[in-house]
Amino acid sequence: MDYINQSTEEIARQLLGKLLIHQTPTHTYSGYIVETEAYLGVEDMACHSYAGRRTPRLESMYKIGGTVYVYTMHTHHMLNIVTKEAGNPQAVLIRAVEPLQGTVQMGKNRKATGITVCNGPGKLTKAMEITKALDGVLINEGSLCITEGKVPSIIAISPRVGIPNKEDWTAKPLRYYVKGHPFVSGVKKREILHEKEYWL
Repeated sequence: MDYINQSTEEIARQLLGKLLIHQTPTHTYSGYIVETEAYLGVEDMACHSYAGRRTPRLESMYKIGGTVYVYTMHTHHMLNIVTKEAGNPQAVLIRAVEPLQGTVQMGKNRKATGITVCNGPGKLTKAMEITKALDGVLINEGSLCITEGKVPSIIAISPRVGIPNKEDWTAKPLRYYVKGHPFVSGVKKREILHEKEYWL
């Protein structure tokens, strides 16, 4: 997948349905990506690199597209894939996955069952043992990979989650998700579709 020569919004859409794989020394975890958010760099008031902000914690954001950027928020790790050329700090946040491999251990890691195991960005990283040790590595060149997976039937778009007081950026439609998928964060029961309806 091209993480450089496309818009961050298009990459966020294309990542839906892709298979995220994390190989640890003891377990293999995988899941289909069902929810993402685009962060558009120095102009985006909700992005860590807004206005060119650059600190050691953000250094991975300034690397070449395909670099993994993991940050911590409220003790939770957040997994991002950097986009665009080096020095243009944009990224896509992986917000939720549908578990495939390692599901039993994922549940143990999260002390949870069912859709609550991976239906949020901090949940999926804990379930799949994704930590800041992966920050700065290139996707598909280490223990974390993204490969082809399934094709969403319908991609829905909405404002990003938890972005208050960012002027126009609060309401910008930069969240993408597989419509009707039960693992999408905050999905209502009445919105959940049958599996044959949300994957082609």
